[in-house]
Amino acid sequence: MERTFHASEILEISGSYWKACTLHAGVHLGVFSVIGDRPLTADELSERVKSDARATAMLLNALASMGFLVLDRDRYRNTPSSRKYLVKASPDYLGYMIMHHHHLVDAWARLSTSVVSGRPAERTSHGEGQERESFLMGMFNNALSIAPRVASMIDLSGRRRLLDLGGGPGTYAIHFCLNNPILEGTVYDLSSTRPFAEETIKRYDLAHRIKFVSGDFTTDPIRGTYDVIWMSHILHSMGMDECRSVIRKAVSALETDGLIFIHDFILEDTLDAPMFPAIFSLNMLINTECGQSYSDAQIREMLEEGGTKEIVRLDFVGPNESGILRATK
Repeated sequence: MERTFHASEILEISGSYWKACTLHAGVHLGVFSVIGDRPLTADELSERVKSDARATAMLLNALASMGFLVLDRDRYRNTPSSRKYLVKASPDYLGYMIMHHHHLVDAWARLSTSVVSGRPAERTSHGEGQERESFLMGMFNNALSIAPRVASMIDLSGRRRLLDLGGGPGTYAIHFCLNNPILEGTVYDLSSTRPFAEETIKRYDLAHRIKFVSGDFTTDPIRGTYDVIWMSHILHSMGMDECRSVIRKAVSALETDGLIFIHDFILEDTLDAPMFPAIFSLNMLINTECGQSYSDAQIREMLEEGGTKEIVRLDFVGPNESGILRATK
C-alpha cells in the first residue's frame, strides 16, 4: 500500500538531522555527564565544559525543548532517561553509539555524491583514536542489549569451541560462554580491537576461557577448528563475492555437524523493506567499498554455496530488524 505524506511530514524528515546534531553536541560536550545528579545553570556548565556561555544556554534550551533536560528556574537537570542513557558513568550509557553516529554525519551529507560515483564519500566510521573507540564501544553496548537473550535462546549444549568471527569486544563470545560452562571461545578481529576485547573479557572473568586472535578474516586464514562459528554484523561490510569467500573460509574451519550463525540486518527478498536495513545499506555505501544489507534469500544462497545444509531462520527479531540464520556443515 502506498503511503501518503503531508507536506509537514516531508519537512520533518528533511530537517530531522537538526535534532540529531543537537543531541550529538550535548553528548560530545559531556553536558549530561557534567550535570549528573546536580542541576547547573548555563554559566556553571559552560565554565566546566569550557564553552561560550550564550551558545551553551541555547544548546541547553534546545535539549530541554526535546525532553532531554528540564529547566527549573535558571538550572538545568537531567531527566531520568538522560541519567540512565546519556551520563557516562551509567552502565546503560549510549553515548558511544551516539558519537559513532556523529562521526558519520559528514559522509552522510555527501550521500548524493556516493550515489553518483558508487563509492564511499568519506570513510570515517572505522578510524583510529576516538572514532575507533566510539565504534567499538557502541558495538559493545548494542550487542550487550541483546547478547544475553541470544545466548539463552540458542542451544549450544555439548559444544566446546566457539569462534566469534569479527567479534570486536567479544560481547557474544562472553555471553555464550557464560551460558555454556564447557564452551571455550576465540574472538578473531583486527589487532586494534585487542585492547578493548581483552579488557571486556577480563571484566567478565573469562580470560581463562576466551582468547583473542589478531587478523583480518578477509585476507588471513582462520586457524584451528571449531564446532560453532558466530558471525554478527560483518557481512554487511563486504560485497557479495567477499561474503561468499569469508563464509567458505569459515565453514572450512567447522567440524562436521558444526553450526554457523549469521546475525545481521536482513532485508526482505524484495530488498525494499524493512526500512532500517534498507537505509543501512546507504550507510555501507558511504563508508565501505562494496558493503550493503543482504536479504534472507541472498544469505541462504551464500551459506548453501559455502557448503552448509539445514539452513533455518531463527525466531528472533532484534533491534532495527536484525535476524539470525543458522546452518550446519
